[in-house]
Amino acid sequence: MNQAGVNEKYKVSPFYVFFLVHSMQTGLGVLSFQRDLAKVTGTDGWISIILAGLAVQIIIWLIYKIFSMVPGDIISANHHAFGKWIGIFFSLLFILYFFVLGTTILIGYINVIHVWMFDEVPSWVLALVFLTLIYYIITGGFRSVTGITFVTIIASYWILFVPLLYSLKYANFTHLLPIFDHTLLEIMKGTRTTSLSMLGFEMILMFYPFIKNAEKTQKYAHGGALATTLLILFIYVVSKAFYSQKMLVLTLWPTLSLSSIIEFPFIQRFEYITISWWTLVIIPNMVIPLWAASRGVKRLFNVQQKYPLWAMSIIILLINIFLFDFEALDILNKLINPYSVSFLVLYLPFLWIILSIKKLRKRL
Repeated sequence: MNQAGVNEKYKVSPFYVFFLVHSMQTGLGVLSFQRDLAKVTGTDGWISIILAGLAVQIIIWLIYKIFSMVPGDIISANHHAFGKWIGIFFSLLFILYFFVLGTTILIGYINVIHVWMFDEVPSWVLALVFLTLIYYIITGGFRSVTGITFVTIIASYWILFVPLLYSLKYANFTHLLPIFDHTLLEIMKGTRTTSLSMLGFEMILMFYPFIKNAEKTQKYAHGGALATTLLILFIYVVSKAFYSQKMLVLTLWPTLSLSSIIEFPFIQRFEYITISWWTLVIIPNMVIPLWAASRGVKRLFNVQQKYPLWAMSIIILLINIFLFDFEALDILNKLINPYSVSFLVLYLPFLWIILSIKKLRKRL
């Protein structure tokens, strides 16, 4: 037993880090990030995407630097840096963040289903179906979580590229001009907007102990984040070439709307296939954060992971019973959007500095 008490038989191979990082970043945000980015940066959105991708790479590098000093997870790092009680406080913040992120993704996808397909099906019914599946996967252990992540990426990528490639024949690449037409402040605002769509890589903070030879997996984490950056860049360029600036700003889910232009003699509404198949993409986005949150509670309070998972599932179900999905989504977005990126960008360097100082003092 090592690294936060994880037995070797429960660990997964290093290359799975690529899929765990990439799958968490490729989810609900991919369907709609173009609209928010176009409002701020327009034709210069590609610059914001590249800067956001660079920022993610730096934070991943920082995460591995932290774990090179304190092997384990974020719970271990907080405890080592700040002691028991302050460490518990910061660990609870991360657990809350993981829970809110997972809940936001689940309710956000239910909202998509309501708008595009089944508007009369109660939110709690859809939530119950997803929560049952999530509970089954998480209780199977982290190897099950990783397996589902790997399979869903392999099985679902085609559904994203079909509408993108199909729309290229209607693209007008003059929509990408002029370039360098926005101020640095606008580009930085766009970088922050894009960063919200790239969240998910920080799950490394919890699953790091479950990776074999974890200290040697940094290249896979960087590779997964790079793949996401290139994918988002491609989606934005295609969307910007297909839509005019005004149309892109007014389109709520630009990626999904691209599916509606596809015509086959035997399929009238291809977007129904896209939304249904997108469930495979979204499942890891729901599972991994809720696994991380319940694992964090287990680590802090020494309880079986299924108990916090039950509690979280009940809370999510109650939210869906007493609030409409768009109301719940608005509340959750107000909780997570303004603070999540800033928290990670500020806290992780601070944690690294504290750990570095402690390490230096031991040497003296």
